[in-house]
Amino acid sequence: MVLMGLSALVFVGGYFFLRLAYHITDRMPFTQEIILVILGTLATILITAMLLNKQTVVELEKEQSIKFVELKTATYEHLIDTIEQIVRKKIVDDNDRTALRFHTHRLAIFAAPRVLEEYRHFLDVFNKETADGKVSVEDANQLSEALARLTVRIRADLVGELDDLSGKSETWIRNQIMANAKATEKPGA
Repeated sequence: MVLMGLSALVFVGGYFFLRLAYHITDRMPFTQEIILVILGTLATILITAMLLNKQTVVELEKEQSIKFVELKTATYEHLIDTIEQIVRKKIVDDNDRTALRFHTHRLAIFAAPRVLEEYRHFLDVFNKETADGKVSVEDANQLSEALARLTVRIRADLVGELDDLSGKSETWIRNQIMANAKATEKPGA
């Protein structure tokens, strides 16, 4: 804004100075042309400064956006790692529930509303399936299904526009995630 004001001042002041200089210097050779060059240089400097200032603001916003996505991604990865650790040890204790509680607060900072809703659904399934403090094969399957739904929401939050361009629906993506998870099960399980 300041640069725009300075530009306006240079142009208005330059106009009056030019009129005055034309009348005073009309007897000296090339003086009028030199004055025009000086005014043009000042105007160019101010316009360049305005453009560079705007470019800097855009670049800062871009960097902030990238950092935000990186923090969001790290939070989601940490959540999935925590869930994996809980399911692998097949026993759920108060420490595990506390870890998930803290993930609730981390997600509150970064996650989209649909991710928060799906995380609530995942917690409902988790609490139901692990009420006995153990993770059976059937419990792991139910958790995997709930985690697949949560993963679809996380994916939509991070790269949703890419999925929209691919033409694949959330249902297709969830089904593909579940098919991939089932492909890693033991034969005959």
